[in-house]
Amino acid sequence: MNAIVVEKAGGPEVLQIKQVDTPVCEPGTILVKVHAAGINPVDTYLRSGDYPIAKFPFTPGFDAAGVIESISPNVKGFRLGDRVYTGFNISGAYAEYVLCHDHQVYALPDRVEFPEGACINVPYATAYKALYLKGHAKPGEYVLVHGGSGGVGVAAIQLARAGGFTVIATAGTDQGLNLINQCGAHHAFNHNSPSYVNDIKSLTADRGIDVILEMLANVNLEKDLGLLGMNGRVVVIGNRGRVEIDPRLTMGKELSITGMALFNASSSELRSIHSALKAGFDNGSLKPVIGHQLPLAEAARGHELVMKPGSYGKIVLKI
Repeated sequence: MNAIVVEKAGGPEVLQIKQVDTPVCEPGTILVKVHAAGINPVDTYLRSGDYPIAKFPFTPGFDAAGVIESISPNVKGFRLGDRVYTGFNISGAYAEYVLCHDHQVYALPDRVEFPEGACINVPYATAYKALYLKGHAKPGEYVLVHGGSGGVGVAAIQLARAGGFTVIATAGTDQGLNLINQCGAHHAFNHNSPSYVNDIKSLTADRGIDVILEMLANVNLEKDLGLLGMNGRVVVIGNRGRVEIDPRLTMGKELSITGMALFNASSSELRSIHSALKAGFDNGSLKPVIGHQLPLAEAARGHELVMKPGSYGKIVLKI
């Protein structure tokens, strides 16, 4: 089969398409014929060697959607030909076939196409965990999605809007602002505007934000602390460098800064998250936005696009 293989750490150019053996089902596994694979920023960190958990050579990608090609005899609840999406995997999603443990495969809702299915796991599960499990958000609160036009940002806006929050989101381009409005944000601000922090403060009548979902903490964290209200929480989802803050800003309002990584979610948390996501996709309140669809051979271009400022929706490989 064709697959993207990374033999050593490096830039996007190390993503090479190669012929490799098709994985074979082992006990407790499912082989999925991939129709689409999602590209996430974390894929670039693994490729570049910034996360030491990657063992070279490897095929990148956690998110895929397709149909079941083969099933281990001891796996129940699935049939050959079922439409599914993956929540992590064993062999890597940037390939014509991906091998998964049975608990890493979920039924793809009828109204969701394969490219959209490749956008579910990392973006939506991350947004859900950040909003509810780490941010402890409660309906009626103010939620700020700081960087709302990327894959996780879009998911967070849709989840927060469906959950009964007042949703504020930022983007850095007119296209991004249009997108976050379309996704359901009640209020949209350009985070490149010198006045946007004061504008958000005015919007809440100085009550402050309850929960901030932060996509670029090295740029925004100190601003976040100034925007939060009493007992406010900021959940760090994304970061690309070091930052210096004044811890005193957390004291008077008893603020909390919490980091998160989807990899740390327990099996029970993941079951709960994906059950909630299924309900959202079934009723139409959740719908991925795809910014680019590329062939498998252009995975390197996808890695360049996903890290550009002003990212728009998800980047998907069509396979």
